[in-house]
Amino acid sequence: MYIRGDIMSSFLNGVTGSRAVMPNSETAKQTASPNEAHQHFANKLKSAIDQVNEAQVASDKKTEALAKGEIEDLHNVMISAQKASVTLETSVQIQGKVTDAYNKIMRMQI
Repeated sequence: MYIRGDIMSSFLNGVTGSRAVMPNSETAKQTASPNEAHQHFANKLKSAIDQVNEAQVASDKKTEALAKGEIEDLHNVMISAQKASVTLETSVQIQGKVTDAYNKIMRMQI
């Protein structure tokens, strides 16, 4: 099973690619309403989480197939497992940074 593209960079692009500015036409940009920005960010975040899950599932399937003797290519199994591990670790690190940023914002004086 092939994992789509470079998981880590697509995960990072999915999370960091969300902006509150959405294209209205090809040449003009309009600032999005808070609801549109919320929906856009939620969709990007869900997509990134789905990619992490896909990497984990693909790794699990390859590991199980190796254990059953269905495949003998240990190299690809280990690469798949490492990609899943790095992707999960990246998502955990991003979650920590987002939580820290949220806590800093909540402590700000108005």
